[in-house]
Amino acid sequence: MNSNYTLSDYPLWTALVTPFDDNNHVDFATLESLVNAQQAAGNGILLLGSTGEGLALSQIEQREIVDFVCNLSPSVPLMVAVGGCDLALQLEWVNYCNNKPIDAFLLGSPLYAKPGNVGLTHWFKTLLDASDVPCMLYNVPGRSAVSISPNVIENLSSHPNLWALKEASGDIATFESFRKASPDLAIFSGDDGLMPYFAQAGATGLVSVAANAWPKQTAEFVHRSLAGTFPNLFTTWTDAVNSLFSVANPIPVKVLMHLQGQLSTPRLRPPLTHLELTDTTFIKTANSTILSWS
Repeated sequence: MNSNYTLSDYPLWTALVTPFDDNNHVDFATLESLVNAQQAAGNGILLLGSTGEGLALSQIEQREIVDFVCNLSPSVPLMVAVGGCDLALQLEWVNYCNNKPIDAFLLGSPLYAKPGNVGLTHWFKTLLDASDVPCMLYNVPGRSAVSISPNVIENLSSHPNLWALKEASGDIATFESFRKASPDLAIFSGDDGLMPYFAQAGATGLVSVAANAWPKQTAEFVHRSLAGTFPNLFTTWTDAVNSLFSVANPIPVKVLMHLQGQLSTPRLRPPLTHLELTDTTFIKTANSTILSWS
């Protein structure tokens, strides 16, 4: 880790999109621009999460992206996602990244298998044991088809590499149950629109989709949420953010970033396609709203 900062200095992490060119290759020139924009806003960067379409990329592409961004030596911390359903492959990925200048891992629940508490505890403990850096667990039952229970968090709470939890179930009661299970665990909202409410419940910060399109504005929003100020802006923000989830993420945010000129094309990897979003009125309105209030 860069000795000039600690992870606790970063309440906002941007789940960075992966830009593609018209030939469906990773657009590294644009990727550098996106990293620079997040760095300028002072946001931590998460690579290869669901917003980054990590599981739609080959292992070679994943390695190339991590290598490329690490070689840029950004002044903000880097987190890399670990996701899938093959534990041996995930361990291989963790070991690869351990040799890179990254600062944290995001550990997702195994997909498709729907393990119980014993299986989830084993999965996460194995990855935590293998990691050389702090780890954030990712509770997103809408994508993984299984929820991390408070019992799993209790089982792992004493692990030295367990740093944080990204809570994306959309349920405040679930957030509270995690707080009780491990009072010292840093819990980040995984839902942009719920950040003000999670902040009131004790959240540490946000792992954001919206910050791709609005890096500085989202950073200010997180600051205001954590400070409990400007509550009249929260409804405005939530309405705008909801436009980014009208169809599957990251379709709307990539379309918006293309309209903004940040991406040369809104291309996504199958099975996702920008053609799902037939009406861009809402994201255009949201863009005007967010750019005007901050």
